[in-house]
Amino acid sequence: MADLITYREAVAEGIAREMRRDPSVVCLGEDIGAAGGVFKTTVGLLDEFGPGRVWDTPISEQAITGAAMGAAMTGLRPVAEIMFSDFLACCWEYLANEIPKVRYMTGGQVTVPLVVRTANGGGLGFGAQHSQAVENWVFTVPGLKIAAPSSPADLVGLTAAAIRSDDPVVVFEHKGLFASKGAPAPPDHVVELGQASVIREGSDVTLVALASTVRTAVEAAERLAAEDISVEVIDLRCLVPLDVRTVLASLERTSRLVVVEENPYQGGWGGTLVSLVADEGFHLLDAPIKRVASACVPLPFADALEERVIPTADGVADEIRALAAY
Repeated sequence: MADLITYREAVAEGIAREMRRDPSVVCLGEDIGAAGGVFKTTVGLLDEFGPGRVWDTPISEQAITGAAMGAAMTGLRPVAEIMFSDFLACCWEYLANEIPKVRYMTGGQVTVPLVVRTANGGGLGFGAQHSQAVENWVFTVPGLKIAAPSSPADLVGLTAAAIRSDDPVVVFEHKGLFASKGAPAPPDHVVELGQASVIREGSDVTLVALASTVRTAVEAAERLAAEDISVEVIDLRCLVPLDVRTVLASLERTSRLVVVEENPYQGGWGGTLVSLVADEGFHLLDAPIKRVASACVPLPFADALEERVIPTADGVADEIRALAAY
């Protein structure tokens, strides 16, 4: 059996594979060069590819995304790091108003094939300005694809698909997963954007999760198995494209749906998913749809308080028990 690798090692591996394959791929961001990234996710890239392709930038998210946009419009495939996803707000003009609009507004004459990768989410006690899960921010912007891997292999495969895409892609790497381990990706591994994965089969309830909440979902499902409640767990992997088909196929078997997301309940991506299920699969349901999401408050610094805000396996299991008994 191959040695396991960490999620953070998979970030660098995924980027390096594409840089070896395609000389037009470059990286830019704060401290991604000699320092190897603040989360040590770009270790080795500068040594292998040199400063011509790995660019340390000033501390300016707007400069990073602006430079990436210009590079992408003129023939390169940049991979830009925004250190904390909270600070996507600092480059929102480019990310919401410029980058996703160019291909559409030029009728396809100009593409912007760039990736913005960023450390997302809470659970580590980083406080209100460094712990947010902000996939829902980007989800509101037409023209951006969104990937959020939950395992090292998926991270490599989705990174490959994102870099090769002619549309801009935001890849959310979860801070709480960096130290987690999993099987390495096989050679030439590519995971199609918009293809969810059924990672645990079940017959009673469908449980849909993304990124860090996949672990939460699996933990809840394993606990409930001892109570003779069979839970099918789906890892969405991507929000855009959104694989509703796999969710509906699961509901044909289970007829019950729970969605668990780290975004705040208000405006979370789960609201869109359940509305689509209600529109397209209402006839499949035998019980109300349930959403488990973070509370609509700034993330507390204290661990004991943060645990009260972010979804837990206990909370998910409670919702499933109630739904299974409906």
